[in-house]
Amino acid sequence: MQAADWNSGAKHQSEIINKTSNSIKIKRKLDADEHFVAIEWTGQASFTAENQHEFVLSPTNRSSRMEFVVMWSASTTSIKRPNAAQSIAESEQHWTTFWSGGAVLELADSKDTRAIEIERRVVLSQYLTAIQCAGSQPPQETGLTTNSWYGKFHLEMHWWHAAHFALWNRTGLLEKSLGWYQTILASAREKAKSQGYAGARWPKMVGPDGRDSPSPIGPLLIWQQPHPIVYAELCYQNNSNRATLDRYREIVFETAEFMASFSFFDAKTNRYVLGPPVIPAQENHPPRETWNPTFELAYWNHGLKIAQTWCERLGMKRDPKWDDVISKLSPLPVKDGVYLAHENCPQTFTERNHDHPSMLGALGVLPGETVDREIMRRTLQKCLKEWLWDKTWGWDYPMTAMTAARLGEPEVAINALLMDTEKNHYLKNGHNWQRKDLPCYLPGNGGLLYAVAMMANGWKGSPQTKSPGFPAGGNWTVRSEGFNPAVFETI
Repeated sequence: MQAADWNSGAKHQSEIINKTSNSIKIKRKLDADEHFVAIEWTGQASFTAENQHEFVLSPTNRSSRMEFVVMWSASTTSIKRPNAAQSIAESEQHWTTFWSGGAVLELADSKDTRAIEIERRVVLSQYLTAIQCAGSQPPQETGLTTNSWYGKFHLEMHWWHAAHFALWNRTGLLEKSLGWYQTILASAREKAKSQGYAGARWPKMVGPDGRDSPSPIGPLLIWQQPHPIVYAELCYQNNSNRATLDRYREIVFETAEFMASFSFFDAKTNRYVLGPPVIPAQENHPPRETWNPTFELAYWNHGLKIAQTWCERLGMKRDPKWDDVISKLSPLPVKDGVYLAHENCPQTFTERNHDHPSMLGALGVLPGETVDREIMRRTLQKCLKEWLWDKTWGWDYPMTAMTAARLGEPEVAINALLMDTEKNHYLKNGHNWQRKDLPCYLPGNGGLLYAVAMMANGWKGSPQTKSPGFPAGGNWTVRSEGFNPAVFETI
């Protein structure tokens, strides 16, 4: 998954279109795409072309210091660029503002030696997600560092990249990418309509235009559908005003319309069913043989309930179809005393006990309104014992930690966060390494921040004790400030 191709120089062009004694402008073109690079420097320097796409800027005197500024833009522009000193000063001010605002968590005085590693990951993950997951569009899973999955971003991963911003009182960083959903709303409606559904069906693996990439998985995945409703609710909990409701109401209601429409009513059993065909968050199940995946059922219930709450906040009547789906949605599938991946899963934990143990997310990522806690406790224990953790992904560990925390097992939550597996390895720079061709994985960083914030501040129905997701007994000292209590009372 390399971002760079150094062996296809003939396929693109680098043209100098303007040159002065202290500046240069280059037009870059590949097929129908183009961008511009503007470089300005101070003092005497030379700018020479070494080959077709390689240029060298070097001082012509013997000074040990050289200042220059580089700007990339989609179109040629004459805007005044800052000099090096201004750029450095503005960067310093930006990071001072970032680290002085939002929330902060400290574990420094903990006796448990693992606290140092958790705090290291937390600090570096805040930085990495701030620079890579807070743009005007959802990021790809490796952000801007390398090219993963053809450079596309995956909408089911947007939650793992950015939902934590709202918990850390940096909602503005989440909202920067939420406007993108409005730009693709028309195509999401058309997608739903073309498949016979109402509302808007959000795609899976896309670029800026929001079109689904060819995939045997993307068109059948559904767990990204409730995400925009949750994003809107997180924004409302941080800014509980009419402006927030008006800004996201269309996204919330169109999403809920699709969710209700997608739910198939089985008259024989008097219940609503999700699928088939459907692919759950744990993607290794055949779609034609899969229905009622546990996490998705819980998410459907959760998302539709939030949408009804938005109706009430806006002075509207509750939608009767949404209430009917909520009241008659299939129960979470259980076999041998544990939750299944989906209702038609032939065996509980054999053959497919790899990829995401997504059933845990029904009480962890979600508050678990329809979850039996003791069944989930047995499910968690069975997963920890039998799951093939070397065949998982980076966000599975914080998801497991959230489940353990909600079940009142904080020591298990800490163990999950720091489980010693290849996929839970965090490099010195904070990146969640997955494999040789996937050296970073930002959903792991974002999931860690969400889990730790929840463990430190509680959740809906959590024990009224300080940092309920961390072990009691004196080995953990958790200090925090800047978190919005209202958010944790609803998640």
